[in-house]
Amino acid sequence: MFDISWSEFLLIGIVALVVIGPKELPAVMRTLGQWTRKVRSMAAEFQNQFQEAMREAEMADLKKSVDDMARDVADLDPLKGLREDVQSVGSEMQRSLSAPAVETPAAPDATAEPALAAPPAAAPSDAGTATHGDAATSAPAATPAADQSQPPEPPADAPHADAAPADGAARA
Repeated sequence: MFDISWSEFLLIGIVALVVIGPKELPAVMRTLGQWTRKVRSMAAEFQNQFQEAMREAEMADLKKSVDDMARDVADLDPLKGLREDVQSVGSEMQRSLSAPAVETPAAPDATAEPALAAPPAAAPSDAGTATHGDAATSAPAATPAADQSQPPEPPADAPHADAAPADGAARA
């Protein structure tokens, strides 16, 4: 510590014995030992407090980094982009469904076919022989321009499958 050799200690001891005297030397050595002990304990206490402060600062930094990581993990949402996409598509669908449908009326065109053409009235050759199958074949065929989601309506003058023949004949 001070780089004092044994010979130097011996020289200091002899000078102290001569200056202080043999009678007072043990009390001075005891007092010097107590001071040395106090200085060492104060140095150790200071060192411990310093190390504790360093640990607390390190713990505070560690706690801060753990809190930052926890906040990052809480903010991390792997499905966030997907959720936003689904919500945007859903809101677009809501807007398109809630917006009033604007239909432009088609101008009548001389070359265009009508949506539902009335079939020519077929005159039955024998009124008594009309069967259930004849009524089904007399239904009009849908044109390509007709809406395919709803079945075509039969003309008002077409006989229904449930209706009895006009002459009262029994069904086959």
